Order: sequence, then structure tokens, then C-alpha cells
Amino acid sequence: MRVLILGGTRNLGPALVAELTGRGHRVAVCNRGITRDELPPEIERLRADRGDRGQLARALGGRDFDAVVDTTLYTGPEAEGAVELLDGRVGHYVALSSGQVYLVRQGLRRPYREEHYEGRLLPEPPRDSRDWPEWKYGVDKRAAEDVLAAAIADRGFPATVLRLPMIHGERDHYQRLHNYVARILDGGPLLLPDGPHAPVRHVDGADVVRVIADLVETGSGMGGAWNLGQDETVPIDDCLALVARLAGRPLAIVRLPRERLLEADLLPACSPFSGLWMSELDNRRSKEELKVVYTPFAATLERLVRHYVALPPPPGYAQRPRELALAAAGPA
Repeated sequence: MRVLILGGTRNLGPALVAELTGRGHRVAVCNRGITRDELPPEIERLRADRGDRGQLARALGGRDFDAVVDTTLYTGPEAEGAVELLDGRVGHYVALSSGQVYLVRQGLRRPYREEHYEGRLLPEPPRDSRDWPEWKYGVDKRAAEDVLAAAIADRGFPATVLRLPMIHGERDHYQRLHNYVARILDGGPLLLPDGPHAPVRHVDGADVVRVIADLVETGSGMGGAWNLGQDETVPIDDCLALVARLAGRPLAIVRLPRERLLEADLLPACSPFSGLWMSELDNRRSKEELKVVYTPFAATLERLVRHYVALPPPPGYAQRPRELALAAAGPA
């Protein structure tokens, strides 16, 4: 099959390229060419800013594809451009969305199910607030999904939407799990904001890659939106205790007021799973209807902790001396 990946160089991209080529498919990637990649030389590289419809049209050159995987779809206009350009020229269009589409809904209770999508949205927060970028991301992702839903209904556009929570993987460019591992290895305490935390219910990037490749090959899920996510719902303390055990170190945690950590510019690096905008997705439909089997969370952590233990600390670790000083000072 001829498969085009929009994006393809960060996080899921290289693993998806490897999975598809390993299954015998012919793969091209289209991106701006800004992020350095280590893709095999036989992978065709097309260059375009996908937000510029003219650039994207010139890059694709009127070609047809059996499948397109859109890993960089963020806004309604981008979705409109994809539909306009690919309608009648793609056998299956798989778009990656986000659990954030539920976080901007009013009155929902966790875990979020696909049928929770419809309903009233939260009002727009002040633009100078910390919540505004998160709200905007969720609203923009919904706008992209709404364009695709209309194209499916009005013209039979062959789209599938996958809604994803936080993705764990060896190439997580936010280096979230890596930040925890590096801090646990030095023996000092982790700094966490006090108060309630959303439980950890993320997804293994390897599972997402496998699901995408299966959908490309089978055409399953076409016309629908699906939640992906691990089976387990884990309190953050239990998650971090498991990370520490896998790293072979004791776990120490110091809790301080969230505002104090924000004022010191220590979040999110000191505790990446402590964000207030963390989705928790019910994965039952994907298991029942797409037959997805998810990797046990402990197995995901075991693989990734082993990977990160062997690496130097991530850039976010540079603030570690300030964290330790704040931990030693204790509550203000």
C-alpha cells in the first residue's frame, strides 16, 4: 500500500514509519523539514507547511494514496485543507486527535467515553490565564474533528479519528517519564504540587502505532472516532512508586503548593504528570469493536524505565538544584 504520513519525525512518527515499512508498505512523509530525522534513506520526503494549502498541494502533486496518517492535525482550517486536497484521492484517512476534546466540555465525569463528545463547552478563560492555551488546544482539536465529521456525513470522506491521552514512548519529545527517572536516580525527592491529581491513564505509543497500522491495512473504524488508552487507572503515587522500583531507587516525595512551584518556574518538568489538563479515556469501544489489545502499564513502564536509565538526563533536569533547594526549605 502507498501510505503518506503528515508529520512523521517526532514521537510516534519514526516508529510508525518502521512499522509500516516492516509490513511491506511504501511510505512517504510530508513535513516542513525542520525537525532532524533519522528515517531510512528509502523513505520519500515531501516538504510543505501543512497550514499552507498551496504548499501542501504542490508537495503532493496530485498523487493518490491508499492511506494517509495525519499526526499533525490541530485546527479546523487544517482539516478543511486536508479534506479539500485528499477527497477522492485517499482510501483511508486516519487523524490523531486528543482527549483534550473532552476536557473543554462542561459537566463530564471521568473516564470519558466517545458519546461524551457532544454538549456544551466550557467558556473561554482569560487569554492571560494558564488555562487559556489548554482550552484553546482542546477547542481547536474539536474544530478539526467537526470538519472531518461533516465531510464523512456530507461526502463520505473515508476518515477515522483516534483520540489519545498522554503518549508514552522512547521518543517522547516532552521527555515526561524521562524527567521522573532522572530525578529518582539522583536519590533526591520528587517535587509534586499538593492537592488532588488526575489518575494516570495514558497510552503506550507502541500500541498506538500498531493500531494505526492495523487500521491502514484493514480499513476498520472508518467513519468513527475512537478512544485509545491503557486499561489501568493508576494513582500518581502508585505510578511513581513503580517507576522508582523499576529504577532500583527509593522514592521520596515532597509536596508543595502548586502556585509556589509555578512561581518558581519548576512545573511541568519537576512533575510532568501533575498537570490539571489530563484526560482519562474509557477504551472499551476500541477493545470491543476494533479488537485492540493494550500493553499492561507495568510492562510499558519496565521497557521505558530501562531505556531512560541508560540515557543522560533530559534538558528539564537543569533546574534540579533549584528543586532540591526548595525541597530542603520545606513549606513556606
